[in-house]
Amino acid sequence: MNGRARVLAAGLVVLVTAGLGGCSAGAAASAVPASPGGPGSSSSSQPSPSTATATPSPTPSAAMRHRAEFPVVTREQQNRLYAEVRLAGMTLEQKIASLFMVHVGGPDPAATRAYLEANGIAGVLLLGDNVPGGTDQTAAYTEALRSGTPGSGGSVGLGTLVAIDEEGGIVARLQADTYPSAETLKTEPVAATTDAFRQRAALLDATGMSVNFGVVADVTGDPSSFIYERALGTDARSASERVAAAVEAEQGAVFSTLKHFPGHGAAAGDSHSSVPTTDLPLDTWRSEDAPPFAAGIGAGAELVMFGHLVYSSVDAAPASLSRPWHDILRDELGFEGVAVTDDLLMLEASGVPAYADRTANAIAAIGAGNDILLYNTTVDVPQLVASIAWAVRSGQLSAETVDEAALRTLELRRELWLEQNPHAAG
Repeated sequence: MNGRARVLAAGLVVLVTAGLGGCSAGAAASAVPASPGGPGSSSSSQPSPSTATATPSPTPSAAMRHRAEFPVVTREQQNRLYAEVRLAGMTLEQKIASLFMVHVGGPDPAATRAYLEANGIAGVLLLGDNVPGGTDQTAAYTEALRSGTPGSGGSVGLGTLVAIDEEGGIVARLQADTYPSAETLKTEPVAATTDAFRQRAALLDATGMSVNFGVVADVTGDPSSFIYERALGTDARSASERVAAAVEAEQGAVFSTLKHFPGHGAAAGDSHSSVPTTDLPLDTWRSEDAPPFAAGIGAGAELVMFGHLVYSSVDAAPASLSRPWHDILRDELGFEGVAVTDDLLMLEASGVPAYADRTANAIAAIGAGNDILLYNTTVDVPQLVASIAWAVRSGQLSAETVDEAALRTLELRRELWLEQNPHAAG
């Protein structure tokens, strides 16, 4: 452990100790008797002739004084400091590897776990080929991933992010998900969205999922749109209400993800095979497409997925590779969580020559401000990590940008680990 890591570790011990002890300071203070002349006592400072000399107030113990000097430390603050300690002890290559989430095909968890252990990545994306069976079989699969050895995505103190696309309807990986989807929920009362996503979240929790790429915050009233069947609303208001309801329903069961920022509704076309483009003015976006994302963020969504969508009024690059769009998400919408790309292999399949290079896309995605790079099949992580590390060392990519991304991802994984190990939270 280097010098900075030792300092941070010492700070973590102090803050956690203070956080655990801070609640008792107020109680201890209230137990100290009121001094003469205080509230409820005689206004005279002289003892009454009929009473004995007052007993001096007890002196607070050193431990009580120590606790009173520190504020209560929140869980989020503890997670942040823990993540900083872990980050300080990581090499550049380890930091970069921790930004990857990859799909490993097949129902054998041993292969997926081996990939996690070999590459040190943040987590995995599960698709239908991973979970062809029922709830019990799926739960056994994810449990095997959680029991990974130290050094893998399941290392002590950090959870393995196990993500799945579970919107319901046409985008559902789990056989047991028969709950209503956006196709019908958009026409029903908001309470129906709450009920459907609460049941879906319970299923995800029971099967061991930790991240749901399942809350579509796109807006469109056009039935011919690629995203129409999956959108929760046909206008800003209806979509916002249902997006917030979906996120709130998932809280405590699975981390929620809003997608596909800044919105697929205004950009015609299928981003799986093209780069949909729109010239929609930014002010129009703010009033028509931004509200559902803002509502989901306000409801507590932990992640936002960036779409491969070009809004030419803001940037010529797809939002997934755009620093201006990441700045808008954080500065205008106030998002402080984890930014994840949509599957980066989709860009390669778009037919646009500028996005045909896998390494260039990965470097651009981190430079734009993404915290997790998503791939829907296995990729050569060591080769990509080496190329990204070279970009950092050559000055093409900022080391601080890598640190910021790794820190946010580590914080999320720390929170996951504490939820999976509640006894460790104190």
